[in-house]
Amino acid sequence: MSYTLITNGTLIDGRGNEPITDASVLINDNYIEEVGKSGDIQAPEGAAVIDADGQYILPGLIDTHVHMAMELRNVQDAILTPFSYRFYESVQFLKRTLDVGITSVRDAGFSDLGMKKAVEDGLIEGPRMQVSINPLTITGGHGDSWNRSGVDTTLQTYPGMPNAICDGKEAVRKTVREMLRAGAEVIKVHATGGVSSPTDHPEFTQFSQEELEVMVEEAHFRKGIKVMAHAQGAEGIKNAIRAGIYSIEHGIYIDDEAIELMLRNDIFLVPTLLAPISVLESSEKDNKMAPYAVEKSKEVVEAHKESIAKAYQAGVKIAMGTDAGVMAHGTNLRELGLMCDIGMSPMESLVATTKTAAECLGWEDQVGTIEAGKLADIILTDVNPLSNIRGLEDSNHIVMVMKDGAIYKNLTQRKGTHV
Repeated sequence: MSYTLITNGTLIDGRGNEPITDASVLINDNYIEEVGKSGDIQAPEGAAVIDADGQYILPGLIDTHVHMAMELRNVQDAILTPFSYRFYESVQFLKRTLDVGITSVRDAGFSDLGMKKAVEDGLIEGPRMQVSINPLTITGGHGDSWNRSGVDTTLQTYPGMPNAICDGKEAVRKTVREMLRAGAEVIKVHATGGVSSPTDHPEFTQFSQEELEVMVEEAHFRKGIKVMAHAQGAEGIKNAIRAGIYSIEHGIYIDDEAIELMLRNDIFLVPTLLAPISVLESSEKDNKMAPYAVEKSKEVVEAHKESIAKAYQAGVKIAMGTDAGVMAHGTNLRELGLMCDIGMSPMESLVATTKTAAECLGWEDQVGTIEAGKLADIILTDVNPLSNIRGLEDSNHIVMVMKDGAIYKNLTQRKGTHV
């Protein structure tokens, strides 16, 4: 057994409880063994001691909507960059994500089982991953990047990344089976159009409710796996919920009926408020974004904020997700401040990226909160996130990152503490 004691910090446990000052967390190998006041916990002889020095102890953070295998580039770059290059790029994407304190992610498309295994086996450093492989889409829908010039910039398929374009119930059934065969732990579907695709619109509905029901049925009966839906327009959102899909991604145009359905069916909403904002910022900075993506982002950004605010006020269950890959990996924690801008408190935004996010992944028995029996995913920050949530946007304020009991980032000595 190998013990580590994190002591002398202020604990924010991820459950929304009041912070505990002068707190300690005792870790046995890769599990949390004991949590409480420092005076009540004794480290076994030989334990490593991390003096938090009054800093803030939080659970490892969770982003429920990322794309670890990509960062958006312009069409010319997409055409000219060799296929395998993105696998090498993803190594730094994963590391940057872990460095900001995100220890678990749900990948919403384009990461394969090999990437997940490389992290698990320690070949590369990154958050633990739940992968969806390739999002299902219709011909001409979001995810089909065939351009009207005739140039197709849709991401390439290969044995571990099956083709995801499917039309009709039987084609949908087969495609879900192919994703499961490739290792999908959640099925991702584009139930509406989107901002970054060339030939559709966020309010366009994709797939019939019957086709969506086939996805849910096939995933559930084959492995008990759930389906998450990119869903931006109101009708597509409602189709997805009625079909049994458990997680709505983006939710740009949510109406009252959709909110009622979300509440009645206990649906997760993953806002990704950062996504359209980042598209606009990128267009101003380096002109990389396609003109159609910029125009659609301008159109949706305010409606997006209003929809998420309305859903939050109604009590819809919100899990933090960013769409990282649309923006630079490692900037994920900007989402927390944006969630506060629509009315959430800093504590609520932290719960959304810890406890609720873990529930969204179905991993609530392993991660998301600091309590005995959970995996030792713990971060330290030298800013108080309850009074300065945007302080977390600077990765230098995330001074320690522990995942599964191992330390992957440690700036505590620079901060005057010791390990």
